[in-house]
Amino acid sequence: MVLFVLFEHASGYAIFKSIAAEEIGGELSDVQESVTDLSRFGRLLKLQTFQPFKTGVNALENINSISEGLLHQDLETFLEANVPMGKKASKVTLGVSDAKIGAAIQEKLHIVCQTVEPVPELLRGIRTHFPRLIKGLTGPSAAKAQLGLGHSYSRSKVKFNTHRVDNMIIQSIALLDQLDKDINTFAMRMREWYSYHFPELIKIVSDNYLYARAVQCIQSRKDLTEDKLEALEQILMDSAKARAVLEAARTSMGMDIAPLDLINIQSFANRVIALADYRRSLHDYLHKKMSDVAPNLAVLIGDQVGARLISHAGSLTNLAKYPASTVQILGAEKALFRALKTRGNTPKYGLIYHSTFIGRATAKNKGRVSRYLANKCSLASRIDCFSEQPTSVFGSKLREQIEERLQFYETGEAPRKNIDVMKEAIAEAADEQPVNEETPRKKKKKKSKKEAEETEEMEQESQEAVEEAPQSAQKKSKKKRRESEVKSSEDPDSSHSEKKSRKRKKSQEPSQESGSDVAVTPKSAKKKKKATQTTEE
Repeated sequence: MVLFVLFEHASGYAIFKSIAAEEIGGELSDVQESVTDLSRFGRLLKLQTFQPFKTGVNALENINSISEGLLHQDLETFLEANVPMGKKASKVTLGVSDAKIGAAIQEKLHIVCQTVEPVPELLRGIRTHFPRLIKGLTGPSAAKAQLGLGHSYSRSKVKFNTHRVDNMIIQSIALLDQLDKDINTFAMRMREWYSYHFPELIKIVSDNYLYARAVQCIQSRKDLTEDKLEALEQILMDSAKARAVLEAARTSMGMDIAPLDLINIQSFANRVIALADYRRSLHDYLHKKMSDVAPNLAVLIGDQVGARLISHAGSLTNLAKYPASTVQILGAEKALFRALKTRGNTPKYGLIYHSTFIGRATAKNKGRVSRYLANKCSLASRIDCFSEQPTSVFGSKLREQIEERLQFYETGEAPRKNIDVMKEAIAEAADEQPVNEETPRKKKKKKSKKEAEETEEMEQESQEAVEEAPQSAQKKSKKKRRESEVKSSEDPDSSHSEKKSRKRKKSQEPSQESGSDVAVTPKSAKKKKKATQTTEE
């Protein structure tokens, strides 16, 4: 058996032929030792042929085919030209790196392929010494070819859709959580700092954002007069609170503050206000992204809880692959493993605890509601992940189902069946599709002048062809008549026989029509049979 080794490189295909078959077929340790030394490795294999790729696009097509286990046309022609085929193929073995491409070659070209030892060790040696085995190929040029093909291959494999990117949701929800922590920390620091000067304001204004804006408006409590009361009412949106702040400033127990300290407190309050405004805009951005990427999940469980589920799973695709039991305890992994270790009660919910449905359920039904909610979240994530046209119809229907289930636990009223609800959702989603398809129809109407002229020409040609068709048929019929007349003049016997045959056909047609109109009764049929028998006798 002759061993050939196929090697795929970023620069092209190469086939090596074994020289010392006995050494290769010997112990594996000897082959491994010879791989590291080029002089010894050159005694095992010899370069048969090398075919470089024509262009970078051609190289990418071939590598994509190999990675998918398909036999490319270039590789097929290369093997047919350089590997013995036909009767000699029974004595040939081709060593390949992947079993899938080996199976494709064996199925198409009927060449026995081998992937087990010592083929991997030989391929490792070829990969190590490849720039030295190919004339005109250097190490830097081979590295450049590999780098360029690697980038193009990765770029072709990554399917990027700007409208359905869940990475932005993961980053935005992480930033939103961090901003909440920072705003709370900064607000507490600001409250503590300003309370040295005006401690009564903490009890009157509890909201952090309103407190920062009140500090920005009041500044020094000694300067708070009736003139600032209207502006304070607009900030607090409550005239009673504004009046209480004014009265508390007159009888405050706080210490006096220096102008420099007051400037620092105001700048810090401005920073807190800016962070709160940015947090609000980031929340709007998250709502928009969730409505684009996962509209059903957002409608069902909310923007923030749905975004946290996607972030914890890693992507929307991973969340769609999770079963409902995993979605239920997603975010409570520590409690789950602690319960398994101590043989205690496992957690009933994880991140979905922050949804409003579990908060509305009674303590007895929280586990049931969380299980039912996890089931619906799993369905919504799968619809969002694998549907071509995003719609929020299914999310609203699933939300109605959860509302009905909560009502069932409270009053005992039976909810609708899932199949009926899904049929309604599919019908509503189908009704929404024509509305979305109106825009491409409008675009189709805006044709260019050239296209309109081409369509007019096509219509004219078709009309001319339709008009010419009957004329051509008439011409053909005239020709047939002339030919028949010529034949009849040449042999009158045949024409006489043809006329008789035509008369027979005409006589048969009315008889058939009368037979079809008048139904034959069984009595008349018997009479006819008797009459025929008497005539024969």
